[in-house]
Amino acid sequence: MENIGDVRETKIEARSLNLWYDQFHALINVNISIRPRAITAIIGPSGCGKSTLLRVINRMNETIPKVRISGDVLLDGKSIYAGDIDLRQLRKRVGMVFQRPNPFPLSVFENVAYGPKIHNMARGEDLAHRVEHSLRSVGLWEALKDRLGTSALSLSPEQQQRICISRLLAVEPEVLLMDEPASALDPIATARIEELMLELKTNYTIVIVTHNMQQAARISDDTAFMLLGELVEDGETRTIFTKPSDLRTEQYISGRFG
Repeated sequence: MENIGDVRETKIEARSLNLWYDQFHALINVNISIRPRAITAIIGPSGCGKSTLLRVINRMNETIPKVRISGDVLLDGKSIYAGDIDLRQLRKRVGMVFQRPNPFPLSVFENVAYGPKIHNMARGEDLAHRVEHSLRSVGLWEALKDRLGTSALSLSPEQQQRICISRLLAVEPEVLLMDEPASALDPIATARIEELMLELKTNYTIVIVTHNMQQAARISDDTAFMLLGELVEDGETRTIFTKPSDLRTEQYISGRFG
């Protein structure tokens, strides 16, 4: 990405990143810098490597057999593949929200309290305060404060997705990875989740994969366009959508393929 002003801060940086699923080359020499406290949208047709790139950032791909990776990914300037990296701590710092809401089959309270408990971050009254703060952060406290013992699975899809986001916020992450977080929601719920993301970017670095180019244009500060495993171009969203430097980007955004 080009510098914005004199110096551009970088939260996440991929350098010459390649990833193979067995013999399939899913990411091809990807280089990208992602700035802090902003929303970066990753767009492109299905199967182009968007979700794969997202999952590299907290090393989730390594749970898949026969995955090979070369190159590097830096978080605050340090390689996430460094020998002293604690994977549990990395995934605490870099949380993930999936396409379909996946709350645990537990109460609302226990869903949000789960992370702080396993990381020994809080207990008792401190834990209750942390749960309340996290639910307030996603706009659910007033609706659910008298229903904390209710199963999270009984909530609406939008509320379930907010619970999943709240569950991440409870462990104080720095980065939120969102893999099409609104694709299973109706337009009204989608708009609310988008409003939430715009609020959260004040304190968090957000990277979102989306098939919805209008969504990328509405909420993202920066956009990266991927095609067949390659990062074609990236930069400020208004530039990518109005003056892309690569013909393939222009063709995709204008709907000629994808």
